[in-house]
Amino acid sequence: MKSVLDLKKLKDNKSKIKMVTCYDHWTAKILGQTEVDCLLVGDSLSMVVHGFDSTVHATLEMMTLHTAAVARAKTEKLIVSDLPFLAHRKGKKYLMDAADALMKAGAQALKIETQPGQEKWVRYLVDSGVPVVGHVGLTPQYVNQLGGYKVQGKKAEDYQKILKHSLDLEKAGASALVLECVPSPLATEITHDLSIPTIGIGAGQDVDGQVLVLQDLLGMDTQFKPRFVRQFAQGEKWLKDSIGGYTEAVEKGSFPSREESFQ
Repeated sequence: MKSVLDLKKLKDNKSKIKMVTCYDHWTAKILGQTEVDCLLVGDSLSMVVHGFDSTVHATLEMMTLHTAAVARAKTEKLIVSDLPFLAHRKGKKYLMDAADALMKAGAQALKIETQPGQEKWVRYLVDSGVPVVGHVGLTPQYVNQLGGYKVQGKKAEDYQKILKHSLDLEKAGASALVLECVPSPLATEITHDLSIPTIGIGAGQDVDGQVLVLQDLLGMDTQFKPRFVRQFAQGEKWLKDSIGGYTEAVEKGSFPSREESFQ
């Protein structure tokens, strides 16, 4: 899968879209052998990989570096990269330079977080030949404005605002839409009203697909488990046990063995 058109086909065929985050080469190689449809080089890498407290710290250089690493795995998965914080607010030249860098690094589509009234930037990208995935609801780049990581669209006024913004993004040319932390009824209505696919994270069951941060679904941080995350593995325990086995073998002198040494 190398085109956003494939996402539309999945929606039309009523097949669920499976998206996970991916930030590096070796992970991309493994995911390339799975049934995942799409790899998201998300700006969440600023938190997961680099240890910052929000996604606003993800720079263009960071996003380009990680996108290129994922792309070099040469999988058949669609690669979507996040436009970093303020990329569409620094003028058309900066936006085009950012899009140019990420697409040349290997992205096949770009995800952009917008607020109502900013749809023109999506249209500008699309008219320039860049496939765009929108992102509404909880938009982490706006966390300081939103007052934290909270469910969006619970009030009637906010519900209608997100619904209209979603429709406007489709009109602007977005190829798909990520719905983050919105009430299930709102996600259901948006999915029904749009012809483009919706991909949810904390948006209930009725969207066209789901996305999760890979480290979250692997259970790599047992201290972090928001309501919308399911841990499909005990990754943190597995990693600790593996390292424990290695350090014990080294301490006892059983590693390396004669077979693992050069004679």
